[in-house]
Amino acid sequence: MAKKPKVGIIIGSQSDLSVIEKATNQLIDLGIEYELEIASAHRTPRQVEEFARSADKKFDVIIAGAGMAAALPGVVAAHTHLPVIGLPISSKALQGHDALFSIVQMPPGVPVACVAIDGAKNAAILAAQILSLKYPALKAKLKKLKGGR
Repeated sequence: MAKKPKVGIIIGSQSDLSVIEKATNQLIDLGIEYELEIASAHRTPRQVEEFARSADKKFDVIIAGAGMAAALPGVVAAHTHLPVIGLPISSKALQGHDALFSIVQMPPGVPVACVAIDGAKNAAILAAQILSLKYPALKAKLKKLKGGR
């Protein structure tokens, strides 16, 4: 049986589940499997490192969602060669701008793609677009989703 596309999703807190649900729903609609893990770059750094280091055995791409300082996407990207899509999640203090700036200001050699604040659906669609390079069957689904474009 051929390998199916699979996305690894990591979020920093259970409070981020309501945002990431838009991504998981979109992945389900596209027939893409995913695995979700909750781990914090600050509170459980070893768990984050293990997730990232073992990711290439299970996943093709990673979505990393985090709010506030948003170190999670960068830490994940530092420990894997897989594409990482950063999802900045809004918070009370700065409405997600702190997370956005943390994700887009990565140092050379540690790229992280970034979608809009709370842009979980776009994170899933971007993951599908990346996956479609390896799994051509996704291209037709994406064309249909995007209105034939």
